[in-house]
Amino acid sequence: MAEGTHFGFREVSESDKAGLVADVFRSVADKYDLMNDLMSLGVHRLWKRFTVERSGVRPGQRVLDVAAGSGDLASAYAQRLGGSGVLVVTDINDAMLARGRTRLVDEGHVENICYVRADAEHLPFAGGYFDCISIAFGLRNVTRQDAALASMYRCLRPGGRALVLEFSRPSSQLLATVYDAYSFNVLPRLGRAVAGDEASYRYLVESIRKHPPQQELQAMMQAAGFERVAYHNLSGGIVALHVGYRF
Repeated sequence: MAEGTHFGFREVSESDKAGLVADVFRSVADKYDLMNDLMSLGVHRLWKRFTVERSGVRPGQRVLDVAAGSGDLASAYAQRLGGSGVLVVTDINDAMLARGRTRLVDEGHVENICYVRADAEHLPFAGGYFDCISIAFGLRNVTRQDAALASMYRCLRPGGRALVLEFSRPSSQLLATVYDAYSFNVLPRLGRAVAGDEASYRYLVESIRKHPPQQELQAMMQAAGFERVAYHNLSGGIVALHVGYRF
């Protein structure tokens, strides 16, 4: 019998989750960037900027962006690499991968970049190859998060770092109460009005609540082999950036 997991607040079989998540992101791909700006009031750009700054990426390095979506982090990495090194952009969803590729090409980033449709749980790359691996707002959609973290660890070279940017737990009860009210009452309606898809954005809100909090994710990264794992709360813990190293 298939193992069970969550799809938002619903219990589904592990074999079904990937397809359900794929349907969500195919549905929202066209309005993805606009909705990110509206839902976060533009603050997601600051979260991603902080992540890229913490990445330490520099010219000549090999960088992997997992679940790259529309390419926000990949675009910033491409600028830092400056036409040297290697940038690999992956997503399991064909619509999102195509959207990210179009964005980077439109920005003039065409050298030393390749696009791979890949499952985060089974990254198809040589072990110890990358200097930096990141996943931004994608881990919570992965069926087996421990497998994804282990796969990222395997692909990282000794001395390299992994960055996980994800929604987390607000650090104060007052902020948590306000955040819940906004998330469950405003965001699905915004999704219906702007993207014509309330159900997908309700899932995205629910998936945030099912994602491990800061210390639990820190422990998961340590269990996958990462060392010196630390996290940085952003916007009062609404989002957290976890950073871990392979030595």
